[in-house]
Amino acid sequence: MDDNMSLMDRLNERYPKFSKGQKRIADFIRENYDLAASYTASKLGKEVGVSESTVVRFAYELDYDGYPELLKAIAATVRTHSTSIQRLETAYKRSEEKEDLVSSILNADRARLKETIAAVDVEKFNKAVDLIVNADSIYILGVRGTWYIAGWLGYYFRMIFDKVYVLEGNDSIDTLEQISRIKSNDCFIGISFPRYSRRTRTAMELAKNHGAKTIAITDSVQSPLYEHADYPLIVKSDVMAIVDSLTAPVSLINALIVAVCMREKDSLTDRLHVLEELWDQYKVYDDHVIE
Repeated sequence: MDDNMSLMDRLNERYPKFSKGQKRIADFIRENYDLAASYTASKLGKEVGVSESTVVRFAYELDYDGYPELLKAIAATVRTHSTSIQRLETAYKRSEEKEDLVSSILNADRARLKETIAAVDVEKFNKAVDLIVNADSIYILGVRGTWYIAGWLGYYFRMIFDKVYVLEGNDSIDTLEQISRIKSNDCFIGISFPRYSRRTRTAMELAKNHGAKTIAITDSVQSPLYEHADYPLIVKSDVMAIVDSLTAPVSLINALIVAVCMREKDSLTDRLHVLEELWDQYKVYDDHVIE
């Protein structure tokens, strides 16, 4: 079985061959994956009326390396498929079990950072930096929640490069029109996390068809951006109630900006001299300090 196959695809493919007990497990996961994501094997077994060992064997039947791997797949399904209402309900149930909400949120962000550090592909990261530095034009797209971090990336890249376009993601046709002139020596950077944006995937596919090189900043090899990316940069995200936790993605983008700055140090220094004079002339920053 393809390691990149989603949990739902695995359930659908294997379902006809499941035993009655396995079908009950599969049905519960498909209908209540948001709840199942926090269940132990024992609790899931009691919920559907089978033994804990049956649940564990079910995980192996789906070609996962045990129940913890199945839980990870269920969690990925929650991130990808859950509606905002389901996310809110799940977060509320979990918050009732925790007295210190702020610490739990910060610890969750810290865990995503650790996972990203362990999983980051340094070779692909460096090749992405090479692509950005050598591109004629850079197009950046993130929609909905990721629009803000796309703007963050574009803000700093505009200090370094002449032709940087942060695409407006309000309308799919407008987005495609904005990249209709993208060329083979241009770079397209798409940013998307669950629930994935169809608009970003379509735009990246169009850029690829025009011969442009593509970078995806996303969370998984199962992301729809992955197959259209020359250099996919995998970074862990999470869902907290209705909020997409983008702490790790912002850190990766910061690393990308700094790496590009180091490569373009001489030209960037000249640009910063001009900008500093401009900022000083027009009093952009407040020098007043409270003593």
